[in-house]
Formats: sequence, structure tokens, C-alpha cells
Amino acid sequence: MKILISTDIEGVAGVTHAEQTGSGNPEYERARAWMTAEANAAIQGAFEGGATQVYVNDSHGSFRNLLLDRLDARAQTITGKPRYLGMMAGVDLGCDAVYMVGYHSRAQTRGVLAHTINSFAFRNVAVNGVAFGEAQLYGALAGEFNVPVALLSGDDVFLEETAPVFPGAVGVETKRAQGNGVCLSLAPERACGLIREAAKAAVANVADLRPFKVAGPVECELTTQTPALADLFCQWPMMERAEASVLRFRAESMQSVVRMLNSLSAMSFMLR
Repeated sequence: MKILISTDIEGVAGVTHAEQTGSGNPEYERARAWMTAEANAAIQGAFEGGATQVYVNDSHGSFRNLLLDRLDARAQTITGKPRYLGMMAGVDLGCDAVYMVGYHSRAQTRGVLAHTINSFAFRNVAVNGVAFGEAQLYGALAGEFNVPVALLSGDDVFLEETAPVFPGAVGVETKRAQGNGVCLSLAPERACGLIREAAKAAVANVADLRPFKVAGPVECELTTQTPALADLFCQWPMMERAEASVLRFRAESMQSVVRMLNSLSAMSFMLR
């Protein structure tokens, strides 16, 4: 049984402010330690549940956040960017299930630090007319490899958003959103305990889960934060401009959608 753990930071217990999500300050150093602890809890629980191999994908920002010298030595870690599969890199290594740890709700929701891929660039991402967050985008990418999502951890808004998409997945509520930058949080130690228990239990559920799939071809509608960003993204010939800040493109698969969105995200740094 091979488990891929994809770890983000905005859904980690105690994380409430953008300062905690970017390098170069003490708040981030503390938050990345909490992120590492939650990843460890998921690793330990997966092995206790019967996993034989665990991969950990560092899935936030630069993809270089986890404190590797503090991780359970039984796990292997995927760090650095760019990667074709982004937050789901490793799913192609014969994995049986994915754990999404420290995730957050999609852009324009009331969740803590809610966004989709790039809060500077993207206001909304819709796939075949349905708003998708990172969990849905990457869960559908995993589905193309026939891998289901077995565990979800983050705030209550994230869990409410994803429960219908990933039925049967075990959910861990690390905090309750009371605003974009306000939450009622569990203590990190308590959150880690719940994640460990859930990660152990989730292994036993894998056989009953179905991958989340979006059949291609796929239409993606992207709403940018400004018309200037839309101007930039329309350098891609495949883009159709529907409105000043609304673009559409078609792709053969969810992997292609994710790769395009990540390419646009990288382009957006030209306008920062």
C-alpha cells in the first residue's frame, strides 16, 4: 500500500495570516514547523494503518517548506519546482491513495486564507462550469491515475466544500474559520493527534473509495484579478477572452489544465 501525502500550509492548525505562509520571517519559520509536524502525523498514521511506502509532496509556494531533518525517516519527500504534476507529483509512482494535509478552501469563499493556486493572479477557476479549488483540481488529476483521495485536513469551510467531491474520505478539522484571517484553532499537538488517527483509519478505507474523475476534453474558465493579468495571459494563442478579466481555454485532460494554470501563475510574477 503506497500513500502520497500532499502537504499545504494554509489549512494547518494555527495558521491565519499571509505572513505565516511566506519565507523570510519568524512567523513563517514557526508555521513551517507546524506544517512539518502535521505531515509527520500523517506519515506515522499511514504506516500504523498498514502502508508499506509513503511519499510526501511539499505542495506550498516554493515547494520547499518542510523541515526534512524532522520528518519520519521512513518517508520519501518530493520538493522543489517546477513539476508537471505540481501538488500531486508522486501520484504517478504507483500510489494507492492520496492524503491532502493542510489544505484550504477555494478562492472567493469564507475559509481561512482561501485562494486557488495564486491569490495575486486568480480570482476564480471553473472547470466545465463548476468552481474548483486546489483540492478539486488536483483530486481530479489524481483521478486520471485512478488514485482516490482518502484523507482531507484543513478548516471547516474546506471540509464542507470537499466532502461531496470525495465521498468516503476521512476529514480532520484543524480549525474553524471566523474570517479570512481569523480562526478558532486546535492546538498543533491536538491537530497532529487527530491527523495521525485519521491517517491510520484512512488506509483501511482505500479499497472502498472511487477516484474523482473529470472526463476530457475540459473547458477551463479563469477569472483574473485584473484586466492587466488577462492581457498578459492572452499571450497564449489558445486563450479566448470572454470579458475584460475572464478567459477560457480547452484542454484534453486535467493534467493539461493544471499545467496551464501553473504556467500562468508563473507568468503573473511579471506584473508584481
